[in-house]
Amino acid sequence: MLEVRGLTVHYGGIRAVKGIDLDIAAGEKVALIGANGAGKTSTLKALARMLPAGGEVRFDGGDISHAPPHTLVGRGLALVPEGRGVFARLSVRENLDMGAYARDDRAAIAADLERVYTLLPRLKERAGQTAGTLSGGEQQMVAIGRALMSRPRLLLLDEPSMGLSPVMVDTVFGVIRDIARDGVTLLLVEQNARLALSLCDRGYVMDSGRITLAAASAELLDNPAVRAAYLGE
Repeated sequence: MLEVRGLTVHYGGIRAVKGIDLDIAAGEKVALIGANGAGKTSTLKALARMLPAGGEVRFDGGDISHAPPHTLVGRGLALVPEGRGVFARLSVRENLDMGAYARDDRAAIAADLERVYTLLPRLKERAGQTAGTLSGGEQQMVAIGRALMSRPRLLLLDEPSMGLSPVMVDTVFGVIRDIARDGVTLLLVEQNARLALSLCDRGYVMDSGRITLAAASAELLDNPAVRAAYLGE
């Protein structure tokens, strides 16, 4: 579903991403782990065309290396950004409606809204509340729900547990597992490497803008270097 070859991202004279390759098959759950500053967020933003980047990116067989960002949503690629990025002055329901802005299939949109409310019942309870007044965990739910309203086939998730209480982390990751069970392909960037690898089939380790290791999640969890550097062991 996703093929990345030689992806590079520059900030002025700084190379944040240094020619990485990635492959994700349809239905896979793939983690991208690494220390702060490794280039993980830059990678996701480049894949979503929110940053200028070099290299080749193919999604579902088509070259999206130079595609306008807004066209990717209609093609089935959505990003849940780091920091949530909710529309703070809009209601929860309005935020969810924004996720479906590129769609005109009203009956299907209504069905997807009910699906989001089933996955995230707190959003239904808070539908009329201004998103900026929600807790961090609730805002994360809004960001996930908004992305789901675009009906993605590939969902990019950037640090979904950041700043959340342990209880809310469990809730959010329970939702992510449910999304994966529905057949959505996932690329997950997550500082909690153990949590990410426990959810995903495979993982890539990123260090200083490069992919340094790629393996099945179980293999990475057993790797002494990964355990020492990212699992606190």
